This record gives sequence, structure tokens and C-alpha cells, in this order.
Amino acid sequence: MGIDPGTNVMGYGVLGINGKQPSVIVMGVIQLSKFESHYLRLARIFERVTGLVEQYLPDELAIEAPFFGKNVQSMLKLGRAQGVAMAAALSRDIPICEYAPLSIKQSVTGSGSASKEQVANMLRHILRIPQENMPRLLDATDALAAALTHFYETGKPKVEKGAKSWEQFLKQNPDRIAPRRK
Repeated sequence: MGIDPGTNVMGYGVLGINGKQPSVIVMGVIQLSKFESHYLRLARIFERVTGLVEQYLPDELAIEAPFFGKNVQSMLKLGRAQGVAMAAALSRDIPICEYAPLSIKQSVTGSGSASKEQVANMLRHILRIPQENMPRLLDATDALAAALTHFYETGKPKVEKGAKSWEQFLKQNPDRIAPRRK
């Protein structure tokens, strides 16, 4: 499950994985602008994320990390929204991974400077989403992009650090040395 935190609109997306093939289960947004109080918005985020977790039973949550902006108040509110979404997942024992916006864009489009529209378009192609099923608000596709990034990241093989020289390699791998021919 992916979350794109926000205090006016929060995006969410759930991927299903069949073998090594991801597919969209659901994506959407939580409209928060109708709540006047920031605290009521936080309560709604907790309720809705908890509900989504209970409904779709995700194995993990990928969430977009807050980016550093110039407006400290906006960053604080965004951080609170992210924290409440994380608390909702943690309250149901769902592990969480955070990804920077640049990493998500890079993972989905190949460019860290991609626009929201480019991310949405790549998701449409990668996940074979019909144009008529694409959401109007791109917060939903941003959340789905976080989930897809997590799928890509967790599918990468772990690469151990290699030896710095042949001598070190041979010492670390004596079983890989063929016996000398006579």
C-alpha cells in the first residue's frame, strides 16, 4: 500500500502482486479540505488509513517522505499528516518504508525531476491502467507510485560488497578455486 500524505488531499494506492507482476487493486484520495480544524483532518487521516488497512490487508506501507520546503508551518502540518498515517499502519502491525519524492519519480519514470503528470502516465503504461480509470487528482497516482517504488526496491537482490583485489577474493572464496591441472 502506498500513501502520499497531505493535509488537504491524501492519496492512497494498493498494489496486488501476482508472482513478479504488480497490478492495481485500488487507488483514490481522502478529501480533507472540508474539515476546518487541522486536528479534525488528522483524526480523519487516522480513521481512513486504519479503514483502508483493515479493508485491503496490505503486507507493507510505502509512504512518501516529506520534502524540505520554505514554509515551516506547511512542513510541520505535512509531517503530522504523515505521522498519523504511519501510526494508523503501525497500530495494525504494518511495516513502513519511506521514500523521498525524488526516489519515487526516479524509480517510476527514470528521472528524479519528472512531473506528477509524467509519473501518472508511466504508471498507466507500467500497470496497464485504462485511461478512463485514471484519477482526476494526481495524489492517488503519487501514492501508487510510492507502492510501486517499494515493490521495485524490495525485489532487488541484495548485493554483498565485493573483494577489493584478486588476492582478497581468493582468500574469501577458497571453494571457488579450481585445482591445478598436472
